Amino acid sequence: MKAYFSVLILALGTLFFSACNSDFVDQLAPTPVAYGQINELVLVADKNLWEGPVGDTLRYYLSSAYIILPQPEPILDIRFYEPKDMEAVPGRKNFRSYLFVGDLSDEDSPTTQKIKRDIGSESIYRANQDPSFNLSIGTNKWAKDQMLLYQFAKDKNTLVENIKKNAPVILRRVKKHDLEIVDANVYQGGVNADLVSLVQAKMGVNFKVPYDYFLAMNDSTSNTIWMRKENDYLSSNIFLHKFSYDRKEQLSKEGIKTKLNRLGQFVSTEIEGTYKKINDIDLPMYITNRQLDGKYLVEARGIWEIENDFMGGPFISYSILNQATNEILLLEGFIHAPGKTKREYMQQIEHIFGTLKF
Repeated sequence: MKAYFSVLILALGTLFFSACNSDFVDQLAPTPVAYGQINELVLVADKNLWEGPVGDTLRYYLSSAYIILPQPEPILDIRFYEPKDMEAVPGRKNFRSYLFVGDLSDEDSPTTQKIKRDIGSESIYRANQDPSFNLSIGTNKWAKDQMLLYQFAKDKNTLVENIKKNAPVILRRVKKHDLEIVDANVYQGGVNADLVSLVQAKMGVNFKVPYDYFLAMNDSTSNTIWMRKENDYLSSNIFLHKFSYDRKEQLSKEGIKTKLNRLGQFVSTEIEGTYKKINDIDLPMYITNRQLDGKYLVEARGIWEIENDFMGGPFISYSILNQATNEILLLEGFIHAPGKTKREYMQQIEHIFGTLKF
């Protein structure tokens, strides 16, 4: 009798564990640390959604061209999986950033079923009652430092509209989630204390300069600092230039272009008569207005080239109005990385610019 009872327990235990879904089994395993590159998003959806208008909308808003680079590079690198693909290879659950996309009206959809399990019955009830609630976020489901976004709607047409509306939010979430890795890459050697002190003394701002940048020029006449980072595959450059603000045209597209071209006179190659200039013929110079540290800022992006030589690349500039001193502080970052992708290098410069404090 005891032997029979023991066999019965063993059989029931085996049946129980074989019936466990993969999520429960995952909970029993040690939690790994999420891996993956920055600007990478794993998109989980049913194949029919991915190959239709929903997929077209996702690709248009999340993986269209990054602004503005000499050769097209996507805003995000998207890996598409169906739910069954996630189960087939366990390592696919260990990426850093996920977006699950589902039509809540499709009861047979594996992705919809997954979304309903993950966000819970209360959230599903809320989504059915309030159409404005259509995006949810989770963390650390299968690995540490993991972010999971859930985009859903009552039908496919509404799902397309929700993606259009929420795309900026999704992009900001991914960018914020990547921030720690970007910061670690930029400042892996620490901070260049000498350049930080020089910028503070000459420009009157706090600016966190990475250790691997060096001083290329300190021109008192034009009130300009030029710092550089050089290695075998990259030349990364930052200008800081301060000047008086006396007319609004200085912050116009043409005014900023004129000032950038003047700074370009400092940059040349070994060939006589060369200088850096903005190339807004092949690609337009794109400007936007916003705030940085409470100051009005005009951001410009575009491409540059060397006149009378064959060099070029992307640039970003911040023209910041300091009304307290009636001055404009101009930051320009530009890179030369022939044969290399440039998105991450420009993001690193943008990250450095974001440390500026008045």
